Amino acid sequence: MPRRVTPALLASAVLMAGLAGCSADARKTESQQQAPVEPPPAATPTPQVPAGKAPQRAFAVGVRQLKLNRDGRALPTTLWYPAAGQSGGAAKRSATAAEGRFPVVMFSHGLGGRPDDYGTLLTRWAAAGFVVAAPTFPHTSRGADNNVLDVLNQPADVSYALDQVLALDGKAGDALRGRLDGERVAAAGHSAGGVTTIGLFTASRDERLDAGVVFAGTALGVGTAFAGAAAPQLFVHGELDEVVEYAAGRAAYDKVPWPKAMLSLPKGDHGRALLSDGATLRVVSDTSVEFLRWSLYGDADAKKRIPTDATRGDIATFDDHL
Repeated sequence: MPRRVTPALLASAVLMAGLAGCSADARKTESQQQAPVEPPPAATPTPQVPAGKAPQRAFAVGVRQLKLNRDGRALPTTLWYPAAGQSGGAAKRSATAAEGRFPVVMFSHGLGGRPDDYGTLLTRWAAAGFVVAAPTFPHTSRGADNNVLDVLNQPADVSYALDQVLALDGKAGDALRGRLDGERVAAAGHSAGGVTTIGLFTASRDERLDAGVVFAGTALGVGTAFAGAAAPQLFVHGELDEVVEYAAGRAAYDKVPWPKAMLSLPKGDHGRALLSDGATLRVVSDTSVEFLRWSLYGDADAKKRIPTDATRGDIATFDDHL
């Protein structure tokens, strides 16, 4: 029986002005921290995902678009997925899907951004054996009205998009029919998308989610009342973040009652390294891939590799409570 979505309980709140700097070229602003919110008693640490092995090879990557709409909220969604053929190179439009059943990762962009901005990272996730679905939000994407308060509606957008993506697994004639593993699902996001992701494990808990990855996020507006079954979390944050202060991200991380780890980048800013290929992105992508292999495939060997990838090249420090 599929796990059901908990109804959204997000209260109206004013998100920090600093979230206006989520995109790579946004102006620097000063962030604020929320008053501490005590989490409920820690859920049992029993993993939701049974032990298994992640694919040992890299896949070619396909990319396609879904036209989604939730009650008048247009949510065009980009899908990156493992494809048949030779691995390497750019994602290919509407390529034939690879054989197998793959976990799903829902990715939320930052304010003033779009899914394609994160294409390098998300392509690497897909090449490692994950289907990545990234909605473009109606009020916080580039070219929209940048209504920061609409971030509070985005957890429900992600849950709706997940409904539609998982439905493709049983849709006759769809290229992803029989390719999606709806029992192995994670959420991830950057900045305002990180707020969205935290919300999916707190006030708008989606019980289908088995793990989370939060880039430069904060719990402001969504709280730290992490709820439901244990879902491992990976936080990634630059210590020189000029938009969402490192301390704000660390405060949210400290409230997570489940297995967790934090990748801290001493020279990192608000996440511009996520938008271009370089040594920092390689550390972030390799660490997050191994985290997803462990948390979604149940691959114990991948868990053992996480600290090595995280500390390679002295680019980051790693707080490990997985």
